[in-house]
Amino acid sequence: MSRPTRRPVRITANVIGVIAFLVAVFPVYWMVNSSFLDRNEIRNPVPTWVPFGGSLHNYRTVFETDQFVNALKISVMVTGLTVVFALGFAFVAAVAVSRFRFRGRMSFIVTLLIIQMIPVEGLFISQYKMLEAMDLLNTVVGLTLVYVAGVLPFTIWTLRGFVAGVPYELEEAAMIDGCSRTQAFFKITFPLLAPGLVATGVFGFIQAWNEFTLALVVMTREDQRTLPLWLTTFADVNRGTDWGGIMAGSTLIAIPVVVFFLLVQGRMVSGLTSGAVKG
Repeated sequence: MSRPTRRPVRITANVIGVIAFLVAVFPVYWMVNSSFLDRNEIRNPVPTWVPFGGSLHNYRTVFETDQFVNALKISVMVTGLTVVFALGFAFVAAVAVSRFRFRGRMSFIVTLLIIQMIPVEGLFISQYKMLEAMDLLNTVVGLTLVYVAGVLPFTIWTLRGFVAGVPYELEEAAMIDGCSRTQAFFKITFPLLAPGLVATGVFGFIQAWNEFTLALVVMTREDQRTLPLWLTTFADVNRGTDWGGIMAGSTLIAIPVVVFFLLVQGRMVSGLTSGAVKG
């Protein structure tokens, strides 16, 4: 393809990319913009595109009670435990199905895919009964348990691809140099799996941080709400929906996700085996 022909194609691709970016970022902008407006301005048929003269009233409303801080603590604990346990279990399982050949290996992999196809709503009754029998309703441990179970199949499947993508010959070379099999794995292979661990960790973090329906079933007490459940307190039958409070709360909830992604995005985009060719 000649240079004059490539130029229109490149311009068209850039325009499409910009349009896609604007479509994706507009809801976020509108959420932040609305968080600085009062109720009348939000309901005004004429939209307020820039919150000139806006205030922090909605944010003050969020912090007026202890509900936000309590919900934040619960969400942080549940999300942190979910990411740690899901990555730990998934890492061991991914290594097993990628590095070893055993009876039932393919059945295990197919089962993971089948579990992913089951609608989450179809498991609510069984999960509720299970947690009720173990006296784990309205507890961080109970919610973490169902979150880990929900995240684990996808996490194992994703990490399996990363482990399989690292050549086993790297470990064999390390063993020739005197390392044991365990030392070769953790010194050579494990550092190369960092992008995979980070990518699956981000998935687990976002899944647990933003999940609503399971938390609604498991955490029925007001003092055991996660942040997504806490947002429902701004909707009242008598007073109506406080959209300003919802937008301010949603903005605060989104900040940890953005910060977490910025901290790990370097690992996500780094090459899977970029360190394998370094001296």
